Amino acid sequence: MGIRANPAFAVGAVAVPVAALVYALLFAPVVHHSYVHVMAGVLWTDIDLFIAIVLGPVLGGLSVEARTAVFERFTPKMAFLMPSLALVTVFGGVTLADRMGIFPYADPWIALLALASTVPALLLVGWQFDAFADPRWLAAFALVLLGGGASLAVTASGFGMTGPTILLALAIVTVLTVLGFGVLLPGEVRIYRQLQSGDPDPDVVSRIGMRNARLSGLQGLFQFAIVVVLGYLRWGGF
Repeated sequence: MGIRANPAFAVGAVAVPVAALVYALLFAPVVHHSYVHVMAGVLWTDIDLFIAIVLGPVLGGLSVEARTAVFERFTPKMAFLMPSLALVTVFGGVTLADRMGIFPYADPWIALLALASTVPALLLVGWQFDAFADPRWLAAFALVLLGGGASLAVTASGFGMTGPTILLALAIVTVLTVLGFGVLLPGEVRIYRQLQSGDPDPDVVSRIGMRNARLSGLQGLFQFAIVVVLGYLRWGGF
């Protein structure tokens, strides 16, 4: 997939956001940490809305073959860029809230967030690829379930009720994570597998691509919602 995306683009789309996150977590003052989180979130939201509002209607007016040709070039790039932006936005935001002291009892809630996000996402991945009997999927699911459960158990002693605004933000983040990693990214992988099959089915590529374009709009709405929530959290309390 990296070759289809252009190797330089693929490396940059992952390395630059991750390097910015590492800097924010280990070296940056709070203001730089905020900048990394906000800019990743802005890019993530704007790209999703562009896909849903501009690109989606354009593709809807094309023939199936023309859509397939677009998705052949477009999908591999999105498969690298969007998960990187999502990771930096979510992880950067959670750690920033903890760092600013507006996320009470952060550790157990972060463990719960990880478990609530990864388990449904993996179930959706297994469903899309019909992989529930695949030993690789079973191993990954067991690892996530046991690791997440262990992390939650270790941090449970520090559990306490956090603020309602934080709870709402965590709920939205969970939806975004499950939708992104459980539906959109697997859809892009399915498109890639079709393209690599040697005899791709244009109808399948077009159907999955248009579904992802529509779901990008839903992601954008949730991202706007969390901007409102986080604005209230920053200026109105938690």
